[in-house]
Amino acid sequence: MIHWKFLTRYSDTLISLGDRTKLAKALRADVFVSIHCNQAVRKAAQGIEVFIKQGDAPSEYLAEQFTIGFYKNLGFKNRGVKYANFQVLRETTQRPSALLELGFLSNGEEAEHNGKHSSIVAYALLIIETLIKFLNYD
Repeated sequence: MIHWKFLTRYSDTLISLGDRTKLAKALRADVFVSIHCNQAVRKAAQGIEVFIKQGDAPSEYLAEQFTIGFYKNLGFKNRGVKYANFQVLRETTQRPSALLELGFLSNGEEAEHNGKHSSIVAYALLIIETLIKFLNYD
């Protein structure tokens, strides 16, 4: 049975990276997904990136499914799956983990798109759909 009731925050408050991973461990989460928006000096930078810890096959499969979904279903440029040593990935090693960068706030078009309620709903639905497929994959 899949439970979708835990977030690291329910309001606009800062929760430390360490506390986010501690919560995932305490809840014995099956999957850890960290959701962000990117920023770049080059204003034309655009697209979705998914970061994972290198050498983690389940996380790599999950990340690939996210990038495919965002490209095929929502039309985002796919910047690919990338490896990083981010704290939230490094400290969630007992479960598949991915850090999603959902477009660039430094890109005017993507920033406007990300500010729309309909876009946020579409992101949420795609993330949930991807997780359901991933967790039910045999």
